[in-house]
Amino acid sequence: MRWKSTALALTFAAAVLAGCNDTLDSFDPASVSNKVEHPLPSSILADMKAKGMERNSPIAIRIFKEEGVLEIWKAKTNNRFDKIKEYQICAWSGRLGPKVKEGDRQAPEGFYPLSPHHLNPNSKYFLAINTGYPNRFDQANGRNGTNLMIHGACSSSGCYSMTDAQILEIYAFARDAFKGGQATIQLQAFPFRMTAENMARHQHSPHFSFWQMLKVGYDNFEVTKRPPEVGICEKKYVFNQQVADGKSLSPTGACPAMTTPPALQMALASYNATYSKDYAKALKKFDGKVWYDPTEAERKAIVADQRKGHDLAYAPTGSALKAGKLLKIDEVADPANPAPAATAPAAIARLAATPANQSTPVATPSVAPAGQSATTAAAAPAVPGAAPTAAAGQAANVPVPQPNPMVAPAPVQTAETAKKPFWKIWQKQ
Repeated sequence: MRWKSTALALTFAAAVLAGCNDTLDSFDPASVSNKVEHPLPSSILADMKAKGMERNSPIAIRIFKEEGVLEIWKAKTNNRFDKIKEYQICAWSGRLGPKVKEGDRQAPEGFYPLSPHHLNPNSKYFLAINTGYPNRFDQANGRNGTNLMIHGACSSSGCYSMTDAQILEIYAFARDAFKGGQATIQLQAFPFRMTAENMARHQHSPHFSFWQMLKVGYDNFEVTKRPPEVGICEKKYVFNQQVADGKSLSPTGACPAMTTPPALQMALASYNATYSKDYAKALKKFDGKVWYDPTEAERKAIVADQRKGHDLAYAPTGSALKAGKLLKIDEVADPANPAPAATAPAAIARLAATPANQSTPVATPSVAPAGQSATTAAAAPAVPGAAPTAAAGQAANVPVPQPNPMVAPAPVQTAETAKKPFWKIWQKQ
């Protein structure tokens, strides 16, 4: 029996090392009798209790592309949110930067309100949550695309793809929050954690002004630990703004007079004073350097071994941090679109060995939309000379999520749910 125990231990160790996350090879979807109502694990429920969270309290979802992380934040009884779970994203498409048009293979970046009808229990990819792309901001800026999901199966063509085990839990978090009365869940999708060092490292990106705008919402959440109220005017995002005289915001219209609540304004001023010092220090660190954002093919090359033994549709994309690199700015022709001197031979060899029907996309930066503008001085200063570049994507031969009937109904109003929950503030559209 000893040899059997040793074999099992080695198999488990190999699964952990090879997998996209710690539950990849240990989960059998067929073992779940009712995936739509499958409860969260007892360990997560115990963590909720320890953090002062109700099972059905609201959640927020945060995505960080470069780090490859999806976070679930949940409201505590004091009305502030705390992180309850973090997942490694198995696959995401394209490069850093927003999605601009159908077929560009880019995964969305921005703020998206999710309703119960965004849950898709009938997805071909085990379970799925529609990101709500394009939102009003995207539409105002002429962006388009369909079926952009968070789903299982670890295969992406513009989506954020998790493993089946991960999406089972993420779906359950959303389902329970909707059952508790939350009308919309805020999805925050960022290119990276918007720290001073990361912003300085990406200062030459053609998407920098767009990211400055997202950072204002990021900062509001960091300061308040509550999802910001998101508005859109002049084709840009605004956050936690009070509009005078009961006026409404028009995504394409001029922004009316707006003010930031005094307490929030003071908190943001303190936060940004620290940020400004850190940003100035980071600029010195990256002086004379430019960050090369890797293509999806380059990310896939460093995790090629993970695909072995899996279905061809299984396509982990690897880490943008591991595949990217710092280059000397005086050795690149265009800092806004840097390219390394040569592609690593080992990476080329691995890509050449990929089966013909395996996904091997080649992506290029997306377009920063015309009329895009930064928002407030709370963000880091823009970098002169960072001009947008044309986008071009090459579609990969991987399964693309098709439209599925969104059959999940809105929560049924009962005597129990009719009672106004303490988190009513987040029910506002």
